[in-house]
Amino acid sequence: MINAVQELFESLARHPVRSLLTAGSVAWGLFVLVLLLGLGNGLQNGVAWMFRDDATNSLWVYQGETTKPFKGHRIGRPVRFRDADFDALQREVDELEHITGRFRAPVDPILTYNGRYASFDLRSVHPDHQIIEGTQIIGGRFLNPRDLDHKRKVIVIGREVAEFLFRGSDPLGEWVDLAGTPFRVVGVFEDVGGSEEMKIVYIPITTSRALFRGADRMHQIMFTIGDGTVEESQAIEEEVRAALGQRHHFDPADRRAVRVRNNVERYGQVLTLFGLLRAFVWVVGLGTVLAGVVGVSNIMLVSVKERTAEIGLRKAVGARPAGIVRQIVAEAVLLTTVSGYIGLVAGVAAIELLARFMTDNEWLREPSVDLRAAGLAALTLVLFGALAGFFPAWRAASIHPIEALRDA
Repeated sequence: MINAVQELFESLARHPVRSLLTAGSVAWGLFVLVLLLGLGNGLQNGVAWMFRDDATNSLWVYQGETTKPFKGHRIGRPVRFRDADFDALQREVDELEHITGRFRAPVDPILTYNGRYASFDLRSVHPDHQIIEGTQIIGGRFLNPRDLDHKRKVIVIGREVAEFLFRGSDPLGEWVDLAGTPFRVVGVFEDVGGSEEMKIVYIPITTSRALFRGADRMHQIMFTIGDGTVEESQAIEEEVRAALGQRHHFDPADRRAVRVRNNVERYGQVLTLFGLLRAFVWVVGLGTVLAGVVGVSNIMLVSVKERTAEIGLRKAVGARPAGIVRQIVAEAVLLTTVSGYIGLVAGVAAIELLARFMTDNEWLREPSVDLRAAGLAALTLVLFGALAGFFPAWRAASIHPIEALRDA
């Protein structure tokens, strides 16, 4: 066994430059594959991060303006949502899970506490808004149905708002002034959307409309559909358009009468895109790896040609074809395994360094390598390496000893 290993290394050492160049091409192929996989994961994380703030199973409906005539009604009519529309969707669309409306105040009013004041983004909503926006309560509570029913003057503030107004003291139960009206702080929240999303304050939609004379108006309706598929979300979107079209007398095919942001569809498109991207990465990466394996096969062919006399002599003194095949295949496997391991380690190290020192950005976040995928690529490489050595080895083992000695 020791002699066989020594012979293996001696065979590779006879042509060090050739062996190193061949090993380098294999290592480079696996390095490129691992790097592409890591960057692909980072890009996917970046896009997923963009969707972090909103429920990916939600549809957002915005009021618009008609662009098509319908049953004698002129074009250019504004579509304005009211409580009756909100209630109708709850009744008529069975697939709705959580639903909220939004009412926009004419301006973002000044919020004041103990001499400190600033203007923050005011959102007037229903209780289910917490689920659709992914709002995480860290103190107190969010809005509840009783707040809406009784038009309570309660407010839920973002962590950045709490830090600015209260400077470390507990804001729960305190009263703040909003547009000249006192509101009691009942909750503080965080949001994965980042700092800007925590500069928001929430109040009941009914209270806001009473304060700003909004009657029963709302400017936007948002809802989730559970685990519905993309196709189901598209069917629900058409159902919503038809329901609102019947109430407001517009053609459901008029896409600008009401505008719908289908997050289920958008997220599904992103996942499909990344499925294609992953397939492309594997094709490019494996193509690069196979190019290195082809190089190994060519080197083995050259090696067999150079060692024709040696192989003939071995067979003449009793060496079995299986032993010759084993020796040459072992050379190919050793070459691909060692070089593949180097490429794998180098690729993982490059991704780790990139993840550690890369600045935060929206497109590439936390690049990482799936070690299972990298391990599968390495095993595939070893398998191809064995095949790269087998065919030259089989050719060598089939040479008749006399012909081999004569060629020498």
